[in-house]
Amino acid sequence: MLRAVLYMCIAAILFPLLNSSVKYLGQHYPLPEVFWARYAGHVIYCLVAFLPRYGRSLFVSRRPGVQLMRAILLFAASACYFLGLRTVELPTASAITFVGPIIVTALAVPMLGERVGLRRWTAVMFGFFGALVIIRPGLQVMQWGAILVLLDALFYALYQLLSRKIGSQDPAAVSITLAGVGGVVFSTFLLPFSEIRMPTGWVDIAVFSFLGLWGLLGHYFVVKAYQWGNAAVVAPVAYLELVGATFIGWMLFRDFPDVWTWVGAAIIMASGLYIIYREHRLQRLSHQAPA
Repeated sequence: MLRAVLYMCIAAILFPLLNSSVKYLGQHYPLPEVFWARYAGHVIYCLVAFLPRYGRSLFVSRRPGVQLMRAILLFAASACYFLGLRTVELPTASAITFVGPIIVTALAVPMLGERVGLRRWTAVMFGFFGALVIIRPGLQVMQWGAILVLLDALFYALYQLLSRKIGSQDPAAVSITLAGVGGVVFSTFLLPFSEIRMPTGWVDIAVFSFLGLWGLLGHYFVVKAYQWGNAAVVAPVAYLELVGATFIGWMLFRDFPDVWTWVGAAIIMASGLYIIYREHRLQRLSHQAPA
């Protein structure tokens, strides 16, 4: 369990590094170029890590249609998030994305046939209310970038649900690699319509080089955390990402969340923690039920 918590802590550090790198590069380089670098690096690191073991089977899926949809959803989620970061502060964006697990709970009913009771539906509604507190629709402080980040949470939730459906059919290495390949293909189509700027200085070159690594390792450690530990213990650790995003956002961009952002984040976290607690309790009751 300690190893599982450590893995999730590492992931909570890596994702803010990825997002802050994208926000930094987006201020100096065209976003299609940043998209391409993020997914090209992802694929290169996947090939180095998995190709010697899997060979050509690394690119073979039993459900190619589902893998294609996963790649589209992941690219759409990244595009919405990266575009949103141009106008939204990094800690605020991280707080909004915490609504993602709540969306997964809601969509698990129609997509996976799972049963969700009244208490968890109530927690889902409170989670969306927390997102509205952060976005504040109808007020002048609302930014369209926040709407884009919320769309990122929706697309990524759909991506996670499809990953759950295909998890027993394709190895994780295949799914991770194909998602990256799809991102490279989609971002390559965008490059001709955008200006290309070569990195200037070793700092920018290093940030471009590590984009794919941060994303790949972040997802890898999340998977490993759930392999080693119970979800009820591991999942809440992911909320440390808000701490990392707040620290990095303040250090690099002098961004710091306002009071309402903290209030909305607290509501979302409380809703997510209750859903995790409820799921854990139901699992214990099912195991204790007489055969």
